[in-house]
This record gives sequence, C-alpha cells and structure tokens, in this order.
Amino acid sequence: MKVSAYSGILAAVLAVLCGCTVRAPDGGDAKGHSPVHIDLPHSSASTSTSPSTAVPAPEPTPSAVETVPPHIVFTRGDTGTGVRELQARLRQVAWLFDGPTGTYDDLTAEAVKGFQGKRGLPQTGETDAVTWRLLVGMTHRPGKWELYLMGGQPAAAPDPRCLTGRVLCISKTSRTLRWMIDGRTVSTMSVRFGAQYTPTREGVFHVYWKSRHHVSTLYHSPMPYAMFFSGGQAVHYSYDFAARGYAGGSHGCVNVRDEAAIADLFAQVRNGDKVVVYW
Repeated sequence: MKVSAYSGILAAVLAVLCGCTVRAPDGGDAKGHSPVHIDLPHSSASTSTSPSTAVPAPEPTPSAVETVPPHIVFTRGDTGTGVRELQARLRQVAWLFDGPTGTYDDLTAEAVKGFQGKRGLPQTGETDAVTWRLLVGMTHRPGKWELYLMGGQPAAAPDPRCLTGRVLCISKTSRTLRWMIDGRTVSTMSVRFGAQYTPTREGVFHVYWKSRHHVSTLYHSPMPYAMFFSGGQAVHYSYDFAARGYAGGSHGCVNVRDEAAIADLFAQVRNGDKVVVYW
C-alpha cells in the first residue's frame, strides 16, 4: 500500500510539472474532475477569409466633378499690344481681315468664334488659355508692322529741328506725324511713305500750297486735304492707306489714313509752316 500511494503521488507531481492532465476514460481526470479547456490566441491564418466568402468593401461614392472654365486671356473691351498680337495672329490664319487695331471689338470676337468652332472648342468669342495656345501654335510671332498694319504705333522722339515754330514733324522710323507748335505736340497720326522707286524726300521744307479736294494730274487719284511741301509731294489723306494699311505705298507723298485727324490738321496748318521729314 505504501508503494502504491507513493506511485500515485509521483505521477501527480510529474503531471503538474509537464503541464499535462491524467485523463480518465470518461474525459475526466484521475480524480473525476471535468477537463479544463484553454483558449489559445488564433494565428493570423485562422482569421483570414477565403476569397469565396470575402465581403468586398463598398466603393466610395464619386463626388461631383466641378468644371473650372479656362483662364480668359483677352475679352471684349480689352486694349493694348496683347490684343494687337491676337489680331495679327488671327489675320495670319485668315480669320480676321481688319486691323490690328489694338481694341477687342465685335469683329475680333467673331473671328475668335470662327477659330474656336473650327477646332471644336466652345464658341464663346473670348480668347481663353486653350484658344490662345492653339492659335500661337499655328502662327508666327508678328513683327512690328504686322502689329501696326493699320497704324496706331507710338511716335518717335521729335527731331531737334521740330522744336521751334509750327512744324509737321514726320518720322520715317516710327511712320508717324507730329503736329507741333513751339515744341509742344498738338496731335499725332500714323503716316505712310513712298514706295521703293518713288521715295519721300527727307529734309526741311515748307508748306507752299493747300488743296482741299485735290486730284493728282499725274496718277489721276484723289488727294484730299493735300498740303504740298516739295514739288508734287504732299501730306494728304489716302483712301488706299485707310483700306490696306502698310500693305501699300504712295508715289512719294506722305499718306494719312485717319480722315478726321487730317481734316482737323488741314484746318490748322498755314502756308509757310515748316515740314521736317527725318529717319
């Protein structure tokens, strides 16, 4: 009996040290207690869901897309050299035939609409960034006289000979006429000169004859508001200059395209007033 008791005690101690339980045939331990179940942490594999049973996450609802209009570069009423460049480029692709004037008018808006429609853009008549990039890509940068084909360019500084008295101060470089009295500029206007084989003479002259409704006896062309200063050369209004700009030339005269401006000038200029033509 002592050996049996000691054997039982030794078996119990070994069971505790080994972390085991001596189980009886009915599932209890040797003393008749129910088995103890220990929950172990699940491995990551045990928590994965098979593809066949996975529940897809709901897709986010797309938010409304806001349409941001392109940046407007030029629009109706704008003025300046940028508008001149726009108009010159529109002329290059035959969408505008007037100007450049430097003012974004109705004709310019209609030309922009035509250009936009041809390329599938919204026909707004405003030059937005998309329209501008397309136009620039199809054209070359306009030169000075493309920008000022119809006049409007800044006047050159007056020649020193223009600073005293009453003077028609005419610059071939800037293609402008200043009407000056005692060094003060009264008005300015764009002018055009003679062609290659009929150049306008340079130097200091004086108005010797005024003829309001003059017609050339040599070329049989009208020369309204003519103010003669050197032989048959005169400052006068030109219908051709008004229509074609610097695309044409005179037979030596100084052409003015602004009829209202030269009509006012004609009323002020007197015979004997000085004329200075210079580069």
